[in-house]
Amino acid sequence: MATDPIADMLTRIRNANLALQEKVTMPSSKVKEEIAKLLAAEGYVGGFEVKPADPGKELTVSLRYTEDRQRVLTGLKRISKPGRRTYRSASDLPRVQGGLGVTIVSTSQGLLVDRECRRRKLGGEIICEVW
Repeated sequence: MATDPIADMLTRIRNANLALQEKVTMPSSKVKEEIAKLLAAEGYVGGFEVKPADPGKELTVSLRYTEDRQRVLTGLKRISKPGRRTYRSASDLPRVQGGLGVTIVSTSQGLLVDRECRRRKLGGEIICEVW
C-alpha cells in the first residue's frame, strides 16, 4: 500500500503519459476525484470515470495527446508531502512555468487552482504543480 496516495496517483499518470497510454487506472478517493476533475477542467487530461470495484471504487483517467501524438501534459510534481507540508497564502502562491501551468491548492473551500485562489484571496496547502 502506498503511504502517499496522491503521489501514487501523480506517478501513475506521469508514467502512463510517458508511455503514451490512452488511459490509466488507480484506486479512487474523493481527493483523487477532485484532482482529476481539476486536471480535466484545465485541459491536461481528456476526462475521468469512477467505477465500482471489488474493494471500493476505481478511478480511470483518460490522457490527452495532440494530433501528432505529442503530450499535452508535460509535467507533474508533488509539492506538499506527508513528511513536509507546504502552506502558502494567496499572495505567495507560486506561478508554474510563468503562468502556463497550474498549482493545485487544498483550501478551506475545497481543491482549487492557483488562479481561483488568488481571485478568492484564499491560501492553503500546495498539493502539486502541473504544466
